[in-house]
Amino acid sequence: MRKRGDLQPENERSLIQNESNYEIKEMKEAPNVWSWKGEGRNIALLFFLYLLQGIPLGLIASIPLMLQNRHVSYKEQAEFSLVFWPFSLKLLWAPIVDSLYSSRMGRRKTWLVPVQYLLGIAMLFLSTKVDQYLDAEASPNIKTLTIAFFILNFLAATQDIAVDGWALTMLHKKNVGYASTCNSVGQTAGYFLGYVVFVAFESADFCNKYLRSEPEPNGLLTLSGFLHFWGIVFLITTTLVWFLKKEDNAQENQHNTEDAEQNLSIVDSYKLLLKIFKLPAIQWTVVVLLTCKIGFSASDAVSGLKLVEMGVPKAQLALLAVPLVPLQIVLPLFISRYTAGPRPMQVFINAIPYRLMFGFVYAGLVWVTPSFKSEDGQFPFYYYLIILIIYAVHQVTVYSMFVAVMAFFAKVSDPAVGGTYMTLLNTVCNLGGNWPSTLALWSVDALTWKNCQSDNPEILDNKCRNAAETLVCTEAGGQCIVELDGFYVESFICIMIGYIWLHWGRKIIQQLQSKDESAWKVRNNM
Repeated sequence: MRKRGDLQPENERSLIQNESNYEIKEMKEAPNVWSWKGEGRNIALLFFLYLLQGIPLGLIASIPLMLQNRHVSYKEQAEFSLVFWPFSLKLLWAPIVDSLYSSRMGRRKTWLVPVQYLLGIAMLFLSTKVDQYLDAEASPNIKTLTIAFFILNFLAATQDIAVDGWALTMLHKKNVGYASTCNSVGQTAGYFLGYVVFVAFESADFCNKYLRSEPEPNGLLTLSGFLHFWGIVFLITTTLVWFLKKEDNAQENQHNTEDAEQNLSIVDSYKLLLKIFKLPAIQWTVVVLLTCKIGFSASDAVSGLKLVEMGVPKAQLALLAVPLVPLQIVLPLFISRYTAGPRPMQVFINAIPYRLMFGFVYAGLVWVTPSFKSEDGQFPFYYYLIILIIYAVHQVTVYSMFVAVMAFFAKVSDPAVGGTYMTLLNTVCNLGGNWPSTLALWSVDALTWKNCQSDNPEILDNKCRNAAETLVCTEAGGQCIVELDGFYVESFICIMIGYIWLHWGRKIIQQLQSKDESAWKVRNNM
């Protein structure tokens, strides 16, 4: 019997030619992504599903601005910030979504259809109650709002798992790269509608200034009306997807055959996660990812709310995101040129000092903001231009770290279990940004010193530490005066922690980048 290495040159050329012909044939069989009869309809459907996913995400991001206008405490803002956590924790239930399904309904539609129905029903129900929750007698009902929007975000995260999985089999394998494009563009468009468009058109100031000839007390949109509209859209489109779009079981089965991860049971999936987590290199990476953003938490989580507290219209802040979109598209393309080498995290390390400096920049911006405010409560154009420039430069540091860490994940992930490996690292990375933000919001009130200024001797010891003491102060004719804003204290503490972390983290990251490829491999067979 002749081994492959003993084949005659003619036979080798024949084999190579046959393989080349097969690849050419497969390329020709790939549907045209620009043709509606080809892959166009699948691209459009994926884009729309990701757009729907972005709506609740953008809407949830707008709620803290609305709460800030209702003068809630920063501890209450911290409580509400828990609604952002489901996307950072979805790895906990992703194996269940991937493994449990009805063959009759389809692997992905088993979860997609009921989850989107639940999203639509939840939005419709919330539209009847949200005004009551926001404008309760004393203050917004934070606990109920947190539970309601946490459920929305949990459902959106579950929908994301189903759509991500469906995208891999809905598209031809030669076109599967377009799935990430549909994800990023669709989710960004949905987020834009739910955040920028909603905040702008919900604002009476914005609508009266730019869209009306005669002022009115309310904006063109209301939160309840917005929820009601998109709740109906979710129900209608989900019904259409259910009945009109069929899953390609043959392509699903072929994909499962090629991807060993897709064949794992629920138990095996969790065992695989545990095996990955037991790698010493991964454990140190997790420590780095969970702690690297502490230094930025005050500026990232609190500064925008502080600007709203100082009187900057929330609609104007939301609209500043529009000119940043082109920059956010170009930056990853530019930065990726410097992260393509063997040590991508060098860019990550180099960006940290500059991003930490923005803690001082944002603290200074909040400090000088009242001096820009005119007697009628408006801010000049050049003030918004200053904010835009600060935001733009800050984005360079943010995206430098983001692109670098994504390149590092791609470099070290074990190809044999790449999907699970990348998902684990991304989940930890997201969680590393969420918990410091929640803690930063909670700490502002604890670090703030207030005093009740009043002629009433009975309330001289009142420190306005909570809503009850503040109410006692104001009812007695007094006024709560901020003697030391906790935001500035917290900003300084975070920056100091950030520089201390950099001194330690630089060494750890250099060691992780120097590790041999075998240190990242899951050695045991699945």
